Amino acid sequence: MLFGQFFFGLLAFIYPPTFAIFAPYIPYLLGLVMFGMGITLTFQDFGEVFKHPKSVLVGVVGQFVIMPSIAFCLAKLFNLPADLAVGVILVGACPGGTSSNVMTYLAKGNTALSVACTTVSTLLAPFLTPIIFYALASQWLDIDAQAMFISVLKMVLFPIFLGLVVRALFKKQMLQLSETMPLISVVSIVLILAAVVAISKDKILASGLMIFGVVVLHNGLGYLIGFIAARLLKLNISDSKAVSIEVGMQNSGLGAALATNVLVNPAAAVPSAVFSFWHNVSGPILANIFSNLKNNDESSQ
Repeated sequence: MLFGQFFFGLLAFIYPPTFAIFAPYIPYLLGLVMFGMGITLTFQDFGEVFKHPKSVLVGVVGQFVIMPSIAFCLAKLFNLPADLAVGVILVGACPGGTSSNVMTYLAKGNTALSVACTTVSTLLAPFLTPIIFYALASQWLDIDAQAMFISVLKMVLFPIFLGLVVRALFKKQMLQLSETMPLISVVSIVLILAAVVAISKDKILASGLMIFGVVVLHNGLGYLIGFIAARLLKLNISDSKAVSIEVGMQNSGLGAALATNVLVNPAAAVPSAVFSFWHNVSGPILANIFSNLKNNDESSQ
């Protein structure tokens, strides 16, 4: 996925008109990703919520408190232009990304917890993302929280619900489709990234290394503070790994879709595009570090 994002992102930067044609379809591409999530969801994915509610609560609250707070502080600290400031806050207010589940598995963390946190934060996104974004970003621009709520509902909750319904009605067929959906989701995310790069080339050139540095700090601090918060709240190492990765990795595709289609501000989608690329670089690095950190049960053997 990382190579695909880099390759097509580079192509979009060199040949913007070729990939700018996908910009109007960003909400549909994101909806396809969410539909894929819906057809792969099972009741077991919610089991962790009832087995370990504290860990899930820490992960979800961390997602919607830590990342938006870091985003707001970075926007103020670096005195970002309005477009980029709201873009950083927007990606910070989004739920966790599905890549976090894979990274948690590679990190030898609690993958079931990661899936549960991603699922719960995604289902809460239509309600929490507009509220948090309005509260933190309204000083930079006028925000229609109701329009954002409706858009997230359409792009996230409705496709997931549709996926659940289709899975229930066509269970056997969906078992086969669910095996190919990860690939379809990857292609959709790559096209979203390429479209954002294509329509935001000038702004990317103007912001240069600054926005890249802000995104790296945002992502890295999310990992760090997420892990520290989990340990301070007495979560074990395995759960703390999951929370750290869950907090640090965002559904940047949603951020890009909201920036281009609700805010109608392609420049505000730049942080989401950069984040989409960067967290697929930092995620494997962190997973490798975490995989060498023994879990509580391992250290006692």
